[in-house]
Amino acid sequence: MSKPQPPVQKNQTIEVTFEDLTHEGNGVGKVDGYPLFVPYALPGETGQVKVIKVKKNFGFGKLLDVEEESQERVEPPCNVYVQCGGCQLQHMSYSLQLDMKQKQVKDAMHKIGHLSDVPVHPVIGMDDPWRYRNKIQIPVGEKDDGGLKAGFYRKRSHEIIDMDTCIIQDEHNDRMVEAVRRIAEQYGIEAYKEEHHSGVLRHIMVRTGQHTGDIMVVLVTKTKKLPHQDAIVNEIRETFPNVKSIVHNVNSKKTNVILGEQTNVIWGDKYIVDQIGDIKFNISPKSFYQVNPTQTKRLYDQALEYADLKGHETVVDAYCGIGTISLFLAQKAKRVLGVEVVAPAVDDAKKNAKLNDIENAEFYVGEAESLLPWWQAQGLQPDVIVVDPPRKGCDESLLKAMIEMKPEKIVYVSCNPSTLARDLRILEDGGFETQEVQPVDMFPQTGHIECVSQIVLKEEAGSQ
Repeated sequence: MSKPQPPVQKNQTIEVTFEDLTHEGNGVGKVDGYPLFVPYALPGETGQVKVIKVKKNFGFGKLLDVEEESQERVEPPCNVYVQCGGCQLQHMSYSLQLDMKQKQVKDAMHKIGHLSDVPVHPVIGMDDPWRYRNKIQIPVGEKDDGGLKAGFYRKRSHEIIDMDTCIIQDEHNDRMVEAVRRIAEQYGIEAYKEEHHSGVLRHIMVRTGQHTGDIMVVLVTKTKKLPHQDAIVNEIRETFPNVKSIVHNVNSKKTNVILGEQTNVIWGDKYIVDQIGDIKFNISPKSFYQVNPTQTKRLYDQALEYADLKGHETVVDAYCGIGTISLFLAQKAKRVLGVEVVAPAVDDAKKNAKLNDIENAEFYVGEAESLLPWWQAQGLQPDVIVVDPPRKGCDESLLKAMIEMKPEKIVYVSCNPSTLARDLRILEDGGFETQEVQPVDMFPQTGHIECVSQIVLKEEAGSQ
């Protein structure tokens, strides 16, 4: 018996009515029950679509024309939005973006975690969802006329889209990148050529302290020396007197990783300082520091609310990074123990504790899944455990260790609803109960969403 063929063919042009969105923000339309995923299409719209890929159970299309427009469609304010791979959602209203992200979290809770009864609150959005990023790292290439261009990559490629502004970046970052590109061009600095692994300047990175106004510029080169270094430093300082740090990073490897191992401060300070709430942070070129401090404050406030600290608690912060959440927790807890596998981040965390005169936070290098069971064997019994893992979620052995430690509360900060839902299911099966989930929009105009979950130990599990 022959298998049924998809009702569409590659390169066919058809009219499609859209009824939903994928988690990436692509429109979903169905042809005789067969789903077509189409970028830039919105629910409620009808449009002409060219079929570009046909798979057994679904296909992909390109939107040629919109015949009936959704009221949620807006004109993208960025003039390279369609070419650039940085943002995915500028064509939809901000309210629709927030609704889409809440639905993404709800779907993950239902389909992956089987936790349909857990409340997923409306997303905490931004009053102004533009110009929020405090860090830009942008590749440098060569123009056809031999000058330098700087811009993000075209979608699914390594072709640089030349741009003079990015409207989700802090304006200082924008102006700094353009100035550094112009100065490097003026001194004849050659762009790195990926295909030949030749040339000099690979990336320009700028970090801005949004609270303090401090600026750090990082020039990433393939070469060990930055040609005309002193002249370039002087030009940058004259152009932007509030620059606090100019750094040269050497990355001589064939790699997509942006920063290399060798970092030299060629002028100014090793760190810039920023502040979230009452806590100050030293930020180095390689520090992991949230790119949206406005929403980070809201995220951490939510984590603190869910931890509900009274002042007598011992708290473990797994995946503590440079101590951002740990130091917030330390303001309300008796003792905080932070764990992080990246040794330089732990050094930064200790310096940040000192910077804020916080003496009840300790930081340890290691894997949380190894340290927690060892601490338990030594008799440590945390009242609250906070986790903020990478996109892959918590290691299975860490989840097991948390289940065995039986803290009264777990606060789970997540950047991936799918792995969050998976891990919540494991914790539920281990004697915990998920009370609620609060999404926070840290990355407007993109498909990413962060969440904070409040998890409590079931009474019967605590008494076993």
